[in-house]
Parts: sequence; C-alpha cells; structure tokens
Amino acid sequence: MRSNQVRLNNGITIPVIGMGTFSMENDRKTTENGVHMALKIGYRHFDTAKIYGSEPALGNALNEAIIDGVVEREDIFVTSKLWGSDHNDPVSALKQSLQKLGMEYVDMYLVHWPVKLKPWVCYPVPKEEDFEKVLDMEKTWSGMEKCLEMGLCRSIGVSNFSSAKIEALLDFASVPPAVNQVEMHPMWRQKKLRDFCGDYRIHVSAYSPLGGPGNVWGSTAVVNNPIIQSIALKHRSTPAQVALSWGLSKGASVIVKSFNEDRLKENMGALDLKLDDCDLLEIEKMEEEKIMKGEFLVNSTTSPYKTIQHLWDDEI
Repeated sequence: MRSNQVRLNNGITIPVIGMGTFSMENDRKTTENGVHMALKIGYRHFDTAKIYGSEPALGNALNEAIIDGVVEREDIFVTSKLWGSDHNDPVSALKQSLQKLGMEYVDMYLVHWPVKLKPWVCYPVPKEEDFEKVLDMEKTWSGMEKCLEMGLCRSIGVSNFSSAKIEALLDFASVPPAVNQVEMHPMWRQKKLRDFCGDYRIHVSAYSPLGGPGNVWGSTAVVNNPIIQSIALKHRSTPAQVALSWGLSKGASVIVKSFNEDRLKENMGALDLKLDDCDLLEIEKMEEEKIMKGEFLVNSTTSPYKTIQHLWDDEI
C-alpha cells in the first residue's frame, strides 16, 4: 500500500484520498450517513464549500464522530472554499463557514474560482451577467492570508487556477498557495499545470478524478475507456481504482464523491493498486485515441462552470 498522506509546502500533511460532499440534491441525511460510513472505512479528508450547501451536514457528522470517540479532530482534514461573491471579505466568509461546520478552524481554505461574482450570486451555476469585470486578487489573497494569521485555517490555496493565474498570484503573495484543486483524470491529465505547480511545490488535488460520472455535466468516458478497463482486468481491480491510482501516481490527492458504502470502499482500495510503467504509457495514449476516433473527451469544458472558463485568458 502506498502512503496515504503527502506533505504540503507549509509542512502539514494531507490525506491523498478525500471524500467530496457536493451533490445537486444536497440531502442532509444522505450526506451525514455517507460521512459516517467514510469515517468507518478510513477516510480522513473531507471536501466541502459554501456553495455546495454541505457544510452543516459535514460538520454535524464529523462533530458527532468526534464526540463519540470515533476520531479526533486533529486526525481529520477539512477543506472549504471561498465563493466568488465573497472576495471582498474572506475572513467573514470563512467565519460563516466555520459556524455552519461547528468548527474552530478548517485545515484548508481555497479560493474556489479566479473570478468575482456579484454579491447576490449564491447558486452554483452562475450566468454570464453574474460576473464582475474585475477581480482584485491581491486584495482577496491578503484576506486569505489574514484567515491564516487569525488561526481560522491551517493552510490556504486555490482552485481552478491556471499556471498564469498562479504565477500572477505569486508576484504579491506573502504566503504561497499550498494547494491548487483542479479537475484532473486520465482523459484530462493537466501535465503543464502539474509541472508548473511542482516547480513551486504547490500540491495538485484532483476533483472529478473519475470524470464526474453521476453528475449532469460528467461522463462515464473515463471508467468505460477500453484502456482503463483492460488495465483493471490485468490487475484484478476496477476501472475506478485504475483512474484513481493514476492520479495518485502523479503525486496528486484525489477527491471522490460517493455516499455509497461499496463505492467508498472501492475508491479507498486504489491505495493498494500500483500501476506499472506499461500501464502509465497506455494511459498516455488515451487522449490521442480520442482525437483519432472522435470519442467524447471529458474535460473542464463539460463542467457547469463553462461560462467561467471562457472568461479566462488561458487554459488550465
């Protein structure tokens, strides 16, 4: 079994497999039950955000588990995110998230997107008219650093930032981001971004590491890909485990959303799978096959934030 944690550039460690808590239904009981199951299976990394609406359910489940002695607060890693309408005051936004979570601090606080939304935008799929034209990222990051200084979080980072966006951020940041959380999987491999982040010791955390099956913008193209299925057969594993193991092999952590006990166990089993060089070379062919055969490619333009990405000046 590979190590289940990696050390960030600020010295703290992050579990490499995390449980995502976003769902369109956002059913509180389903989320709470899923978190309790995940804790029993061994998950210690939990990902949420203001806009997911899952902070109260996640916090309630984790606090119940802490009170019951299932886990210590120091043993879990909780990530939340600054929504685009809160760039003017990250400290107040994080305090609100902590109140919903019922916690004194989060382990990671991320800038969710490198865009600013109008103050009233509190739904997960913004419209084009919801965007502000200018984002003062220096002011936002100063607020994020203030959160860190105040002990409201243990680490700060970004999400959905391109290499150019991070490079601009590093020009004025007193504290560099510890993490960049982006969509990443065998059919959207993010090599340029991974290389850039590696140069600056910024850890890449992958959301939708299976291509987002089950989400309205996602697809089963990754887990149904013949190369992934062939590798799974070879190792007597599952396509999901192959896709997750690929992400782990690139030094990333992976955030997988499931509230199903069998799926949660299956995903954690990726820690026991080690892909060999031949497997990794085969996976590198997947994008080329897509171009040649015209297959559907799952990439960040399939997400509900397609509008946001059109506003960027470069690709991630």
